[in-house]
Amino acid sequence: MTVAKSVALFALAAVLEIGGAWLIWQGVREHRGWLWIGLGVIGLGAYGFVATMQPDANFGRILAAYGGVFVAGSLIWGMAMDGFRPDRWDVTGALLCLVGVAVIMYAPR
Repeated sequence: MTVAKSVALFALAAVLEIGGAWLIWQGVREHRGWLWIGLGVIGLGAYGFVATMQPDANFGRILAAYGGVFVAGSLIWGMAMDGFRPDRWDVTGALLCLVGVAVIMYAPR
């Protein structure tokens, strides 16, 4: 159950951080306004709290592993929200990052 909880928290953190950054991007770069920017700031702040809920108590490990989730999640977000089509190198890099997440977080200690 701990691994499932951790994976779910990583997914929620990715939605909040990537979504928050995307909302700010839309507010500034696409001129959608301060409401979008404000919602993005709230999302980014919420991400910080979700990261603290990980079962592992080591800040460095959590943030290092989350970096891999962020890489893969950003490509998925770009596909879903902006029509981005990753090439094979994007996909390969994201998969390597996710292997790194698994090693960092879930290898037996």
